[in-house]
Amino acid sequence: MVAVAAPRQLPRKPLIIGGIVLAWLVLWLLLRNIGTLPLDASAMTPLHRWINSINDAVGASRNSNPLFLYFFNEIRLVINEFVTFVQALIAQPSFGRPVPVIGWLGVVGIAGFVSLVVAGWRVALLAVAGFVFLGLQGLWQESMDTLSLTLAAVVISLLIGIPLGIWAGLSDRANRVMTPVLDFMQTMPTFVYLAPLTLFFLIGPASATIATLIYAAPPAIRITAHAIRSVPRNTVEASESLGATRKQTLVKVLLPSARKTIVLGVNQTIMAALSMVTIAALIDAPGLGKTVVKALQTLDVGTAFNAGLAIVVLAIVLDRVTTAATERRTLPRWALFSGLGVTGVTVYFSYTYLWAAEFPSEVEIGSSIRKGATAVTEWAQDSLTVLTGGFKDFVTWALINPLQALLAESPWFLVALVIVALSFLIGGVRCAVVSAACVGLLVATGLWQDSMITLASTLVATIMVMILGVVVGVWMGRSRRADRFIRPILDAGQVMPAFVYLVPFLALFAASRFTAIIAAVVFAAPVAIKIIADGIRAVSPATVEASTALGSSSWQTIVKVQLPMARGALTLAANQGLIYVLSMVVVGGLVGAGALGYDVVAGFSQSNLYGKGLAAGVAIVVLGVMLDRLTQAAAKRWTN
Repeated sequence: MVAVAAPRQLPRKPLIIGGIVLAWLVLWLLLRNIGTLPLDASAMTPLHRWINSINDAVGASRNSNPLFLYFFNEIRLVINEFVTFVQALIAQPSFGRPVPVIGWLGVVGIAGFVSLVVAGWRVALLAVAGFVFLGLQGLWQESMDTLSLTLAAVVISLLIGIPLGIWAGLSDRANRVMTPVLDFMQTMPTFVYLAPLTLFFLIGPASATIATLIYAAPPAIRITAHAIRSVPRNTVEASESLGATRKQTLVKVLLPSARKTIVLGVNQTIMAALSMVTIAALIDAPGLGKTVVKALQTLDVGTAFNAGLAIVVLAIVLDRVTTAATERRTLPRWALFSGLGVTGVTVYFSYTYLWAAEFPSEVEIGSSIRKGATAVTEWAQDSLTVLTGGFKDFVTWALINPLQALLAESPWFLVALVIVALSFLIGGVRCAVVSAACVGLLVATGLWQDSMITLASTLVATIMVMILGVVVGVWMGRSRRADRFIRPILDAGQVMPAFVYLVPFLALFAASRFTAIIAAVVFAAPVAIKIIADGIRAVSPATVEASTALGSSSWQTIVKVQLPMARGALTLAANQGLIYVLSMVVVGGLVGAGALGYDVVAGFSQSNLYGKGLAAGVAIVVLGVMLDRLTQAAAKRWTN
C-alpha cells in the first residue's frame, strides 16, 4: 500500500481575514458615501451643545459652588501661587522690581554650579553655554517661563510620584492597583488632558501645571517602583537579620541601592514635563511653546525654528545634567567652595545690577537665526519641490488617499462590523467586546468620519514607522558600529518635544496632512527602531551562526531567522509606534492635519466649539485604547 501525503492546508485565520477585507472592498464599491456620518467643521451635535452648556454652567457656578470654592479653586490657587513664586525667582518681574529676583547672570551661575556638583565640569560648561545661548536667541524670558513651569511641575510630580513608587515597590497589592491606572495615563495622548482640566481649573498656568503633573508623574512612579523591586533580596534579608526596622531598611538599604535608577526616573519626569509644558501653550501656558504655536498658526517657519531650537537646547541641557547625575561623583572641597563663591557673586550681581538682571538686548543672534531659517525654507520650497512634492504625492496617492477613502467613505456600520470581526479573530471575545464598545463611543461622539480620517493617517504613519524601524533596527542589531553611531541620534530625537518635529517638515512640505504624518513618523521612529534593534541583538548568536554555516545569505538569515525570532520586539514596536503616532495627532492639527486634531485645537481657541473639542479628545482616547488592545492581543497571539 502506498501512503498518500495529505495536501498541506493553508492557515485558516489569514484566509478568513483576507476574505473579510475582500468583502469590505466589494461592499465599499456598492455602498460608498452612504451612512458615513459626516459633520461640517462648524457644525455641532446635541452632545457637543450639551457639553458647552455644562461648561457654561460650571463657569457660572465657579464662585458659588462649594466644590469649587473649597476644592478646585483652592488647588488652583495653591498651584498658581507656587508657579508664580518660581516665576518670580527667575522669569517675571516681581516684588515691585522691574526684573526677577535672580537675573540672567545668577541663573547661569546656579545652572553651572548645580551641573558641576552633580555631573562634572564638562556638563557644567554645556549648561552655561546652553543658557547663554538661550539669551543670545532673544528668548531669555520665554525660556525662563518654560523652565519655571517645568521645575514647578517636576517638584510636585516627584513629591507625589516617588512616595507612590516606593509604596508600589514595597507592596504587591499597591503595584497591582497602580499599574492599570499608569497604563491608562501613559496610553492617553497628551493633549487629551488639557480640555477637561480647563473645565475645572480655567485656562492658565494652573491647568498647564496639573496637566504636566498627570503626564510626568507616571515615569517617576514606575521607575521608582522598579528600582525598589530590583534591589537584591539577599541584601534586604541581610539588613533585616541584623535587626533593622522596615523604615531603616528602606532609608539605609533600599533607597541607596536604588539611587541610580530613581535618578533615571527623575530624568524621564523632567523630559516628560518639558514636553508637556510646551504643548500646554494651547491653554495659555507661558513660555517657548506659546511662541511656537503662534508661529505655526501663521506659518512663520523662522520664528518657529528659533523657538524650537531653544526648546531643544533646554531639553539637551536638562537631559545631560540629570543623566550624568546617575553616576556618583566626589567634588574636591576647594572646587565646591570656589564654585559656591562664584555662584553667590553672580546671584548678587544679578539681584543688584540691571545689566546682570536683563540679558543684553544688543547682543542677539535670534534675528539672524530667524532670517536664516526663513531663507532656507524659501530655498527648499523653490529648489526641492520636485523631490519633496514627488515623495509627498506618492505617499498621498499610494497610501493616504486609498486608506482614508476606505475608512471614511464606507458606511459606519460596515466599518464597525469589520473592526469587531478582525478583533475577534485576533484577540478573541474580550478583544471584540472592547472594540465594539470603542466603536459605539466613536459614533456617540458625533465625530465618526473625523475619527476614520485620523485612523487612516495613524495607520499610514505607523506603516512608515515600522518600515523605517525594521530597516534601521536590523542594521543596528547586526552592526555594533551602526548602533554606536545611530543610537545617540535616536536618544537626542527622543529628548525633543513633539512641537519641534513640525518645524522642519513645515518648511519642506508646507501645511498639509502629509506634513503632520511625516512629523509623526519621525517622532515615533526612535522608540520603534531601538526596540527592534534590541530584539534583533537578543537573538542567540549561536542560532545566527548555525544559519550562516548552513549556507544562508545575510538576507535569508534576517528574514527567516532573526526577524521571526524577534517577533515579540516587532509587535511591541508596532504598539509603541501607534501610541506615539496617535499622540502627535493634535499637534498635527496646527499644520493642516484636519480631522480630530483640528477639532481639538479649534475647541481650545473658540469657546463655542469647546464641546466639540472635548468630544474629539475623547475620540482620540477611544482610538488609542482600541488600537492598543488590538496590538497587544496580536502580540500575545503571535509570540505564543
